Amino acid sequence: MERYAFIIEPDHDGQRLDAFLGDMIHGVSRSYIQKLIQADQVTIEGVKKIKKNVRLEAGMEVVIEIPDPEVLKVEPEDIPLNIVYEDDDLMVVNKPQGMVVHPAPGHHRGTLVNGIMFHADRLSSINGVVRPGIVHRIDKDTSGLLMIAKTDHAHHSLAAQLKEKTTQRIYWCVVHGRVHSDEGTVEGPIGRNPKDRMKMAIVPGGKEAVTHYKVLKRFKNHTLLQVQLETGRTHQIRVHMASKGHPLVCDPVYGPKQSKFKHVGQILHAKTLGFVHPTTEKFMTFDSDVPEYFQKILNKLENLE
Repeated sequence: MERYAFIIEPDHDGQRLDAFLGDMIHGVSRSYIQKLIQADQVTIEGVKKIKKNVRLEAGMEVVIEIPDPEVLKVEPEDIPLNIVYEDDDLMVVNKPQGMVVHPAPGHHRGTLVNGIMFHADRLSSINGVVRPGIVHRIDKDTSGLLMIAKTDHAHHSLAAQLKEKTTQRIYWCVVHGRVHSDEGTVEGPIGRNPKDRMKMAIVPGGKEAVTHYKVLKRFKNHTLLQVQLETGRTHQIRVHMASKGHPLVCDPVYGPKQSKFKHVGQILHAKTLGFVHPTTEKFMTFDSDVPEYFQKILNKLENLE
């Protein structure tokens, strides 16, 4: 366990407790600090049971105790998977919406990695024991195609193609509003939102991000888009489309709080995936149908609009 003790300087007089600790302790999110406060791991002048938004006063002593990181053990699980393609080098899997890609605190079981460890005879070791075979990821509530490396050679090859922007990754999504231009490109560097560390945003100094889109169908107040990634940043499509005033339907983070749809999770599907096979050196393309949840939204839009 790590223990930090601070005496509040005049410069921090009046600052919120969680904001102060977030600034002072590198690599710890404010949301995690808030959980530690709630768990009585933070004291002010030796007093527990404090609120995250308490205002600090100069001269106060603040102590925080951070538990040691949880050691994750990844166990194979007999989870039904939609394996689109498999050979000695790689797999292509169609991940359902709601499935986490790899184990993390709070998600020990039921992940895609747990499933592929059961079904595959081997996986690449590049990303260690928690993310074996994982070359790229998609969000928990994004469905669609992912490539899984079974050998280190395949992993290096596929990762290099992602870095060189030679893979083909095409998504379908439904966004709020009518997108007037038939096609376009959104460019904007993406990084952590300085006002909310749980979100991403277009920020100065962020990582380069380029998203190409094409209108497939317009409804009265919504649009079905085909989106092609040139880069692969966290929440890229969700952030870029929201920045244009067209957030994804049912997006709990970047979309409007009120929605006519009761579905949980953004309407976003990784539909097409293309890459050069690491051994045969032939370009392979895989396509998938939109899943049932996605089609239900389209059907509702047809009926409503």
